[in-house]
Amino acid sequence: MVYLRASERTPLLIGAQLSYLAASRVGARHGQAILLFVGMMINYFQRVNISAAIVPMTQLTAGAPYYDWDLAEKSLILSSFFWGYVLSQVPSGLLAKRFGAKYVISLATAAGGILCFFHPLAAEGGWINICVLRVLTGLVQGSVYPCVHTLLSKWVPRTERGFLTTGIYSGAQFGTAVILVSSGDIFESSMGWPGLFYISGGLSLAWALLFLWQGANEPATSRNISKIEREYIESLTGSNNSGQSLPVPWMSIFSSSAFYGLLAAHCGFTWGFYTLLTEMPTYMSKVLKLNVKSNALLSSLPYFAMGVLCFVVSPISDLLINRGSITVTTARKLFNSIGQWVPMGCLIGLGYMTADEKTGAIVLLTLAVGINAACFCGYLVNHMDLSPNFAGPMMGVTNGLAGVTSIVAPLVVGAILTDEEDPTQWRIVFFITGGIYLLCNALFVLLGKATVQPWNDPPSVSSTTTLRNNLHVDSRTIAPIDSKEDRF
Repeated sequence: MVYLRASERTPLLIGAQLSYLAASRVGARHGQAILLFVGMMINYFQRVNISAAIVPMTQLTAGAPYYDWDLAEKSLILSSFFWGYVLSQVPSGLLAKRFGAKYVISLATAAGGILCFFHPLAAEGGWINICVLRVLTGLVQGSVYPCVHTLLSKWVPRTERGFLTTGIYSGAQFGTAVILVSSGDIFESSMGWPGLFYISGGLSLAWALLFLWQGANEPATSRNISKIEREYIESLTGSNNSGQSLPVPWMSIFSSSAFYGLLAAHCGFTWGFYTLLTEMPTYMSKVLKLNVKSNALLSSLPYFAMGVLCFVVSPISDLLINRGSITVTTARKLFNSIGQWVPMGCLIGLGYMTADEKTGAIVLLTLAVGINAACFCGYLVNHMDLSPNFAGPMMGVTNGLAGVTSIVAPLVVGAILTDEEDPTQWRIVFFITGGIYLLCNALFVLLGKATVQPWNDPPSVSSTTTLRNNLHVDSRTIAPIDSKEDRF
């Protein structure tokens, strides 16, 4: 049995009995995970609604406004979200660290919901007005990932990091799938395409109020947590309880090769994911010749597949690590490679599909997006591996820089596609995306690590110092080990 000190004042028992009791029960951390899962879904409603709505907005349909926007204008609309998204990443991470991620993400979600209500009105004034609203939506949405990562660094024990983190972030895929699959019925209802924005806005406001009421920045401030669970979480997160007052070691972060490996993997995932997210409805409509309702249903299929696969790959990752079968670093690189290199092969095959091969094209698209789920056990949890205390600000940096690819990708597609119905032009789009997957994951394999970095710790003794001394963070197990000092 082992004592692991969370601080000089509080010795915490995390031996077999405490670990078993806390880990085997459904607790407050699972309630927080469910809230954040729903929050990810609803925030992705705000993000994805324009990708689904852009098709009926630019097609003549009964009972709904129609706008004659050309390819370049549609590409600008789809990319404009990320202009604001990139700018707010780092400030959002710092605000979450300073004032608490609970308040930042709640206010941002509410603001994004209000902006949703104005989209139909803005469209009447022209595509530039829509671009302005998408930039503003991007600004508030830029807080989501830094805030969620800040919360996860406080709430998720290392032994459950793959499952709970992946489960929460799978809300993005389920949110994407739900908005796409329901959009066809909404478009054909009396509300028309404007209804998609009204529903997104209403749900956003409801979740923001719920999370302000039931959410918590960390276990110590939760009203619904037991003492055993709180001690279990605090001992196995590696995040210092005084982390809000720690200065961010920017120079150390930007001189870390592991950080650049993580950044490359994040950029590769983002380019591929958002290229398909923004362009898939158009591809299915123009190349595969699917109608609006069929397009909506089939466009959602890859994201349902990705959401389900999140709950398949994450327990496997945690099991392999916790049993000591592979190291944490090996697990991160293995699953990230599956999540980027397998989709690369699918996209190469997709480049040779035509309208006569609808089934094969849909299968490859589903695999290309669905298998991305493995990346959630790769680069996405790696911020917390490297620095539990600064996972939020680090996510702000990598997500902000990766967001630049989200701006560039739709513009590159718009420049390539002079004829949206030409499969050979789409082949170029898919080949470029596959090449980016290949390069970015190769950099992660070469440079990536999954050990807590020295710059994570404050100068004084902290929980992370003791944690790293007592855990084989990147060895064959992450379970506590006996030492002469801590044994009894």
